[in-house]
Amino acid sequence: MSEQTFRMNRYVRHGRLIVGSVAAVGFLAKMVFAARTRGPADVFFFWAFAQHIEKVGPVRIYAHPMPRLPVYNHPPLAGWMLLGLDRIARLGVEFGTLIRTPACLADFAAALLVFEIVRRRRPVRTAVACGIGVTLSPVLVPTSGYHGNTDSVAVTLALAAAWLLADRRAPVAAGVVAALSISVKFVPVVALPALAVAAWRGGRREFARFSAALGAVLLVVWGPVLATVPGALRANVLEYKGGNFRLWGIVKFAEWLGFSNESIAVLRGPGHFVVVLICVAAGVWPAWRRPDRAPLAVAITLSVLLLLSTASGVQYLAWPVAALFAIGFWEGLAYSALAGILASWVYTIQKPTRWSYDQQVLGAVAWAALLVGVVSGYAAVFRSREREPGAPGEVAVAAPAGAAPLGVR
Repeated sequence: MSEQTFRMNRYVRHGRLIVGSVAAVGFLAKMVFAARTRGPADVFFFWAFAQHIEKVGPVRIYAHPMPRLPVYNHPPLAGWMLLGLDRIARLGVEFGTLIRTPACLADFAAALLVFEIVRRRRPVRTAVACGIGVTLSPVLVPTSGYHGNTDSVAVTLALAAAWLLADRRAPVAAGVVAALSISVKFVPVVALPALAVAAWRGGRREFARFSAALGAVLLVVWGPVLATVPGALRANVLEYKGGNFRLWGIVKFAEWLGFSNESIAVLRGPGHFVVVLICVAAGVWPAWRRPDRAPLAVAITLSVLLLLSTASGVQYLAWPVAALFAIGFWEGLAYSALAGILASWVYTIQKPTRWSYDQQVLGAVAWAALLVGVVSGYAAVFRSREREPGAPGEVAVAAPAGAAPLGVR
């Protein structure tokens, strides 16, 4: 082993230890927060869903009437998760704490994952800053530690699939994780085409292994529901468009610009599918051009997903946090600071579905920071030269498309 390689390995080990330690403290802090707060209405809704799943099972829950509850729009794996958490709660553990545990664990994993993604493309000190940034993000503290939906879990799994595919050259594991991602929450489905394209660019064998693993897991998880209640699954999950709130992004801008209710309804109806296609294209193009940077392509996709979202929800603000830190520290910090203030403000003062005008303006500023992050993401994908991962001050030519990624393993 050369002296340079030994030094790079030492940098990476030390950086991984620092990020892991901070992430562990962050996880414990969020869990304490979760244990000491009741959380929003979603905590009760998840508990109520779990009670119904206990009666009819996680397959028939989609066709099971649940008066006075929102639409059960969660993919099949979420139902099995709720069933398991309910069984644990019957042993004496508070369900409100349990339901927020997966998101807190996902944030812990996301910090380490972002470190691994960034350190292969940037200096280790930058990777450490990005990993710590995920842990300390003021967006993830309230969305994971207080709200506790499955958004952070799905996003982390989507990024993990891209990392496994591009950086670890493990297409089978990438396919499995990608399937789990959309089986927890359906929104990362927009990233699947980018992953498939990156796998195809890696060779037919890699694409076949990725596709086989993806298909096998989807068959096991989704197959029973598709065979039993396909219509209810399609209506509740596959065609779900979010709530009717006009709090964020292009729907809010359309209202401010004086668009009619009919025009906004079209935007949220048929226009919703156009937005999905744009999100897909946003990730497919960089994945095709630079398959070795598939994690950045997925990060861009997840960011564009919120940027153009026609639905509003405070918990949705968590979608691009890890993605933006994977793109760069300042991109992640700018968005996290603005969106974090917004999330904490909304959760502290009033119901999460009622934003004041000032909060909506702050949301527009956070939206602008997200847009800047997306543009920066494209610049990072197509940057011809990058700083050597691991060794500060040195410069290396980026790996060509389809080649094994730079950096130590």
